[in-house]
Amino acid sequence: MAFISIFLDALPTTVCRKIVLMLCSLMMSLYLLYYLTDLCHTMSSPVRSSEEESNLAGDFGEWQALRRKRLLHKLQMQGYLNGELPEKYFRELRLQLQPANVKQQERISRSLAANPPSTLSFSEDGVRKLPQAIIIGVKKGGTRALLEFLRVHPDIRAVGAEPHFFDRHYDKGMEWYKDLMPRTLEGQITMEKTPSYFVTMEAAARIYAMSKDAKLIVVVRDPVTRAISDYTQALSKKPNIPSFESLVFKNRTSGLIDTSWNAIQIGIYAKHLENWLLYFPMGQILFVSGERLINDPARELGKVQDFLGLKRIITDKHFYFNKTKGFLCLKKPEGSSKPHCLGKTKGRTHPNIDPEVIRRLRDFYRPFNMKFYQMTGQNFGWDN
Repeated sequence: MAFISIFLDALPTTVCRKIVLMLCSLMMSLYLLYYLTDLCHTMSSPVRSSEEESNLAGDFGEWQALRRKRLLHKLQMQGYLNGELPEKYFRELRLQLQPANVKQQERISRSLAANPPSTLSFSEDGVRKLPQAIIIGVKKGGTRALLEFLRVHPDIRAVGAEPHFFDRHYDKGMEWYKDLMPRTLEGQITMEKTPSYFVTMEAAARIYAMSKDAKLIVVVRDPVTRAISDYTQALSKKPNIPSFESLVFKNRTSGLIDTSWNAIQIGIYAKHLENWLLYFPMGQILFVSGERLINDPARELGKVQDFLGLKRIITDKHFYFNKTKGFLCLKKPEGSSKPHCLGKTKGRTHPNIDPEVIRRLRDFYRPFNMKFYQMTGQNFGWDN
């Protein structure tokens, strides 16, 4: 202080007066800035009229439509691969099927009122959950077709690839399995499909340990046709495998069927179902006809949507008959370049099989089929 006093005494009076005035001005400016900052924090947010909010919601609708058009155009430019389509295809188709929701629009307008569009985040929302429904079988029954059709529904999110968790990767743990699942919003169902679960002894107990309320879907098909389709797939991968006839019989002369061959063993549906009924009641298992899924997919999908507790959104208007493929395909979503049919690996031409071998196979499967009809309460007509 003594130093400051000596310093000020050495300066002219006019200079000292100016320094004091500058310090006072600086302090008042800082005080005013602090006051205004505190005032801004205590002010309420601006109130917008309902008309202004409606305009914001309308602007958002136009922005969303433009975004959808750009995404579809991008998919169109990229082209579609044979087989499974990108998830964006199903996301856009789900947007078209999603009914208007007034509350959702109100929620959007409120969000926009608080956050301009430039600051909103449109990243994937939701959380990953363990599946509430699983397509557990059967191989070459039509499981891929069912999954592709179901993925169109706005309340279903499904894994595209087969996780094989309950038969091959169970040791990796539930967290690993859950991380494979897509993100879902409240009210949406998480699904997966792995057809080999139905014939895996341990799968039923493992799924029950995960969720005793899980809903199970089994797509079944004439076991004779299914076995031939299974062989056809194997033949496409390994052209030098033995003939179908030689694999069917343990001894061709005696006519004894080789039930150790996987293609034959899968079709004994009653045997596999007995294992599942040890853990799950019949009310939690839905059996879908693979034949009707090809000829009348809307009817079978109606049953599946009812079973899952969902509104019947996917109907016959979403399908058309593809003459080249020989079966019904999904119609294209508005703005895309082409409809969606299953890839070239589906609908292969079967090799010619000796009719006598087919007759013997039908005789072999008949008692198992009859038991299966009795267990499920459905006659699938494979023995007519």
